[in-house]
Amino acid sequence: MAQNIIDLEVWKKGRIFRNGISKITSQLSKQEQFRLSDQLIRASRSVTANIAEGHGRFHFQENIQFCRQARGSLIECYDHLTVALDEGYISMTIFDEFAGKYEELIKMLNGYISYLKKRKQEG
Repeated sequence: MAQNIIDLEVWKKGRIFRNGISKITSQLSKQEQFRLSDQLIRASRSVTANIAEGHGRFHFQENIQFCRQARGSLIECYDHLTVALDEGYISMTIFDEFAGKYEELIKMLNGYISYLKKRKQEG
């Protein structure tokens, strides 16, 4: 298990996802800066923040719970991206790029949760 959060692969991928979200939100209209943009930024930041907070806990179950919250925030990001696509704020190309990053990160989070569950059972 990574000793430092910056060594944790799932956090690194979450950071890349979060930074990408920040870039596309800066291109949204002024009207959406306080709506969709704010929601996307908050949800994407919540992904890495929850992974980090869970990593800092001493018990596997707490870490698992924070990773589940991170997964929920990631799914929320995906939903907001579908809104951006449906409203014509982003292209299908951009959406597909983030959908791929989303899929990869979901798989990594699920794998990390499984790893933590196994470690918890090993006691």
